[in-house]
Amino acid sequence: MKHTSTLLFCLITLTFTSCQRIFTESDAPNTPVNVFDYLWNKVDQQYTFFDVKDVDWEAVFETYRPKVYDEMDNDSLFRVCAAILNTLQDGHTNLISPFDISRPDSLMISMSAENQYDADLVYLNYLTENGHLTGSFNHNAIRNGEVAYIRYSSFSNTISDYALRYIVNRYKDCKGMILDLRQNGGGSSANAEKLLSIFDCHGQVLHQVQMKAGPSHDAFTEPYLVRAADSSMFGQNYYNKPVAVLVDRGSFSATSFFALDTKSFDNIKLFGDYTGGGLGLPNGGALPNGWTYRFSISRTLTADGQHPEWENGVPPDVHVLLDPAMTAQGIDNIIEAAADWIME
Repeated sequence: MKHTSTLLFCLITLTFTSCQRIFTESDAPNTPVNVFDYLWNKVDQQYTFFDVKDVDWEAVFETYRPKVYDEMDNDSLFRVCAAILNTLQDGHTNLISPFDISRPDSLMISMSAENQYDADLVYLNYLTENGHLTGSFNHNAIRNGEVAYIRYSSFSNTISDYALRYIVNRYKDCKGMILDLRQNGGGSSANAEKLLSIFDCHGQVLHQVQMKAGPSHDAFTEPYLVRAADSSMFGQNYYNKPVAVLVDRGSFSATSFFALDTKSFDNIKLFGDYTGGGLGLPNGGALPNGWTYRFSISRTLTADGQHPEWENGVPPDVHVLLDPAMTAQGIDNIIEAAADWIME
């Protein structure tokens, strides 16, 4: 079993040469039929979640290949190619052309419809006019100053060492911390690694990653062990009090990785709903007609090498959804459940 010391290791590009219906750029002229076949083959050989997504890729070929013919226009070809990618229901899968970008809209709509974060409610009743903004973090103390509440809306937002040190020091006398990552759609894995560094990181295994090792759908490399970086930037002052991390179906990609990795820390619990998933690392290339594509080429397992199905969503430790009757009273019952746990 191999090891890596960074949160996410670099993507590697895999190529395979022994599979039916194989095309390369030189093999596949710029015709709709060859564009479709080329894309179908690339996914067939390199995609990692057919079992988890319960997708019969041969059946997808049989359904959509008859719709393709060499006289079809670009709009029609794009719709068919986008449709086969959308059967994967993978938020890291896209087809990009000069005139459109495909995405699995049903998945995105589902993640939005299951939103468990009310921004106005949080601003008016928890951050309030006494709240603070430090770098990418909105924060305040709740429960009479005994619980720290920190809102981080996107892992695309830079996290500075100064902001982390300031927040850890400001709330050092609180009984615990709530880190709200609901509707955080992901972003930079480096920011996820940095945010983890405020906790007791001592090289423990966070998760395992496998890449495709051949064209067969079940061919994978031996797992790479992804370990936590150390907390040396905090010395012995890392945050070891109770931490409640709030997630929901809109917590995707880097946020799902962060949620998964928190399960390697004894003082952290996940509250809310399942995350939106997105634990595959995307990579792609160009089709014979110049359009580009990307899809997941890795799979992520738990620290003990289990649960590839968490690609579809990391489960919370405490499942709790917003109660409309309580939100109508200005109460976020997910925040309150997390605060209750910390106060206990």
